[in-house]
Amino acid sequence: MKRTGLPIGSGRGVLRRYLSRELISRVTATSLILVAMMEILALLEQLTPILDRHLGVGGVLYFLALRIPLLLGSVFPLSVLIGALIMLVQMTTANEIAILRAAGLSTPALVRLLLPGVMGLALVSAVIDDQVTPRAELALARWWNATDPHPETGHTFWFRSGTTLIDVGYITRGGQATGKLDLYQRDPSGRLNRVVHFEDAQFVKDAWTGRGGRQLTVSQATVDPGTFTATPADAGWPSRLRPADLVRLSMDSPPLAASTMVAILLDRLPSSQPPSYFRTALLDRALLPLTFIVMLLMAMPVVYIPPRTGSRSWIPVWCLGGGLLFIVFQGLMRALGNAGTLPALAATLPGIAIFAFGIAALMLRIEEKS
Repeated sequence: MKRTGLPIGSGRGVLRRYLSRELISRVTATSLILVAMMEILALLEQLTPILDRHLGVGGVLYFLALRIPLLLGSVFPLSVLIGALIMLVQMTTANEIAILRAAGLSTPALVRLLLPGVMGLALVSAVIDDQVTPRAELALARWWNATDPHPETGHTFWFRSGTTLIDVGYITRGGQATGKLDLYQRDPSGRLNRVVHFEDAQFVKDAWTGRGGRQLTVSQATVDPGTFTATPADAGWPSRLRPADLVRLSMDSPPLAASTMVAILLDRLPSSQPPSYFRTALLDRALLPLTFIVMLLMAMPVVYIPPRTGSRSWIPVWCLGGGLLFIVFQGLMRALGNAGTLPALAATLPGIAIFAFGIAALMLRIEEKS
């Protein structure tokens, strides 16, 4: 009788659902553990400032809740690797992998069966990164600024709106007001032609008003000082800027939705980062499913562990080390892309390709020897 191999037909669907459920459960549990550990570390760092502001237990819980989306997005790739390692090691030591091989299931077929679960996790991670995290981090930043008893000690930040460079001394009331505002107006060639200073500016009735305006008008040979009685919008301040946008600009590396990054690249929104930063971030988010696939492939060599060796094998350790190396390498390449040193494509895709082909070649080598 010709051997057909299993699983096929409905049996393959049952096995796919079983593997997806086991993988997702372990990745979820790993993510929650990692997030809990990171929350504890963050709380140890911020507990004193929260209590100094007299925010109480409610403030602590609010801080922890708003940090969860960002932490989830950061630990998801590593959680996929660890969760897949745990599941595959358990299946290998329990002889489940050996039974599946005897039924005709190859390693590439096992990878294909695990792909739906991995793609589902990638979709959830993408939604969290694009929709939930930006809102949560912005709400946290606005709350943190609004509860600051000494906002005037906040850090200065710059951003660009068209050809105007803007220096904001500090923000207060959750972005509703600013202090020590300087606007540097330039012509299309980049030459400075006017500097306007406001002691403070406030957002009132959907418009920004300034107080204590002074200006320096720069001509070819002279500099003319004088008072400035117009609004900040007349000096180059973006009229559509809202308090939430101002808080976003004050953050060092705020997580942004893809639509916001596209609007910034089209020069429809002000920005404190160069265009290369947003191009790299957009491409990195688009390639997130491939990153999850690489993490799955990194865990696959553990299926070659002899069942008698069990947990004494060093293969899981090497797989985990390879995954961490991939994360570090991708982070380094992204930093070069953010700075504009590398094009966005060269900063995101080569690492995925190198590690994916490398681990595939390693598994083919093991298959040939076994």
